[in-house]
Amino acid sequence: MGAEIPKQFLPLAGVPLLVRTVKAFVDFDASMKVVLVLPASFIELWSQMAAKHLPFVHCEVVPGGAERYFSVKNGLMALEGFDGIIGIHDGVRPLVSARLIDRCYAEASRSGAVIPVIPVVDSLREVTAEGSQHVDRSRFRAVQTPQCFQANLLRNAYEKPFSADFTDDASVVEADGRRVELIAGEHSNIKITTPEDLIWASTFFAS
Repeated sequence: MGAEIPKQFLPLAGVPLLVRTVKAFVDFDASMKVVLVLPASFIELWSQMAAKHLPFVHCEVVPGGAERYFSVKNGLMALEGFDGIIGIHDGVRPLVSARLIDRCYAEASRSGAVIPVIPVVDSLREVTAEGSQHVDRSRFRAVQTPQCFQANLLRNAYEKPFSADFTDDASVVEADGRRVELIAGEHSNIKITTPEDLIWASTFFAS
């Protein structure tokens, strides 16, 4: 993003991205326990933002790790003893809808592990040693969050040693031999990564 602070703290239509993301889940279910995994040096900044924008919402905050895997592991420690469905969501996906959250949690209650995905709309090419080649995009899906899992299933998967192949929580669960179900995500549920994404999201909120 090229900003002076992590992108989850940047303003989106006047409100920090992370505040909007947390609010999406709190609005869906006010009783839901929210655990935020943040860079340790920015926990105080979050406290100030939360006091201003979410004064009546309690979020447990834990420091993150060097990789997503270790950050999720730290978050799981804050949920010790919980035996329901755990959803893991990117802090920079503030446009997630209540309908998608509901469907992810409901399907995870039935199947144990679920992730939202959307079809790939761009043409794809695979880079090879000889150059590149076309691949059939109909065989691929782009993965979103929240990724939802039965608590004990997720904890067991995160007992495995770290691997560079773990790009998200679904990959950790699959490495533990468990099937992950796919459900339809939403094209508006973008991960804000670039300045252009922020402009698009601001337009979305304005409309």
